[in-house]
Amino acid sequence: MDDTTDARPATSGTGTTGGTGLDEVIRASGLGFSYGGFTAVDGLDLTVRRGELYALLGTNGAGKTTTLEVLEGHRRPTAGTVEVLGGDPADRARTRPRVGIMLQDSGLAAELTVRESVLLSGAVSGREADVDALLDRVGIAAKARTRVAQLSGGEKRRVDFAMAVWGTPELVFLDEPTTGLDPSARDELWDVVRDLRDEGVTFLLTTHYLEEAERHADRIGLMHRGTLRREGTIADLTAGSTTSIRFVSPVAVAELPLPVSGTENGLVVVTTTDPQRDVAALLAWAAEHGHRLDRFGTHESGLDDVFRALSRDA
Repeated sequence: MDDTTDARPATSGTGTTGGTGLDEVIRASGLGFSYGGFTAVDGLDLTVRRGELYALLGTNGAGKTTTLEVLEGHRRPTAGTVEVLGGDPADRARTRPRVGIMLQDSGLAAELTVRESVLLSGAVSGREADVDALLDRVGIAAKARTRVAQLSGGEKRRVDFAMAVWGTPELVFLDEPTTGLDPSARDELWDVVRDLRDEGVTFLLTTHYLEEAERHADRIGLMHRGTLRREGTIADLTAGSTTSIRFVSPVAVAELPLPVSGTENGLVVVTTTDPQRDVAALLAWAAEHGHRLDRFGTHESGLDDVFRALSRDA
């Protein structure tokens, strides 16, 4: 499976993004939403471009779910403006044939079969598709005539996914799509997403699995306390990050050739911005003095570290 996530070429459409030549499928400006006296979303600016996979991540209570509900047309913003596919997301007659939504909890009817559930969703969307081919594509064909009540949690998520991508919509919202799926099923879902992106479909993803966003998203937005705090590619978000070198020190810390940042679980921790230089120096020193560096390892700061730092912000 190819894990590269370069943005797809633009196709024809309305509106462009700041000279990039890429269509704006979602555009929010100064988006706000308040519940009584509580502001859940505050002045959010967001653009999602045609053919990309944008991951919107957030700390607990960040306002991510409210933002999604506004973008999906389920809530009206109390401040700012939002456009989806060039118009009002709440105009269901306009968006229904063009947008697929995979909710965290879709509320599938227990008495319907898998096939009936997907057919019903397809009829509501107004898009056309071959139901049996779609069930096969998402890996649930063997359960086509099984009632929803008899499905496992992971099988229900496959049905939710099939309903969302029925008829290849222009835009798909994926809200925690792989919850309950085993690793193989997750890979299969992402294979379908990759193929649909090759066909020009745009995705807005939310997930608690940071490695999925890191692996598949073109761009990532990080929300905290109602605002979009950081946004960009993985390279943008982790620019200037450090690498930690960990090992059991064979000598007193003061005798090591590198400054020590601290200790963790019995390991010495050396933090560096130039791991190639410092790892080489450390190994050369160990070889010269006949020392063994037990439990030696390195860890480069990634999205999880950026996310943790965000959660500590006021």
